[in-house]
Amino acid sequence: MENDNELIANALNGSLQAWEALVRRYEGRVYNYSLRLTGNRDDAMDLMQDVFLGVYRNLARFRGESQFISWLFRIAHNKAVDLARRRRANPVKDQALPDDPEDWPDDQGVDTGPQALAMDAESNAGLQLLLQTLSPEQRLILELKVFQSMTFDEIAMMQDISANTAKTRFYSALKKLRALMEGHHELSPDP
Repeated sequence: MENDNELIANALNGSLQAWEALVRRYEGRVYNYSLRLTGNRDDAMDLMQDVFLGVYRNLARFRGESQFISWLFRIAHNKAVDLARRRRANPVKDQALPDDPEDWPDDQGVDTGPQALAMDAESNAGLQLLLQTLSPEQRLILELKVFQSMTFDEIAMMQDISANTAKTRFYSALKKLRALMEGHHELSPDP
């Protein structure tokens, strides 16, 4: 199996097979990243396509100073920020999180890949809704740290922020999620 640098070199030399292999290698991760940031399949698919179009157009600019995946997710981050800006300019009614977890939607709009199928569909849909309550910066930090297993230093480099800022955003996002989850799981007092 070719490594990323070999695939990139071959793709730059015109190999469609190398480009397709590179896309196949990362499309699931980019799609899941996009889904967690956008909250629905259509937007995630659009974002993923936009990311790979950006990668294709800029592949010759990849200098190999970092891992390809870091560079790929930097492009994904930039595309996600652009999408968030467009949404702020043309706001759409936000989806409210129902008070009762029993009322959370089923797995519609949620990834049904192998990892997601292993999770309970209701919890997954609830998590999607909870993630949408976070700022784009907080969602991105959670995505990169939790789902992409990046270090705070890698996240900081990718986002042009300090590692302490990345940590602060991460723990702030966790605190907000914890408060939201606790608010939805409070037990009512005995009568």
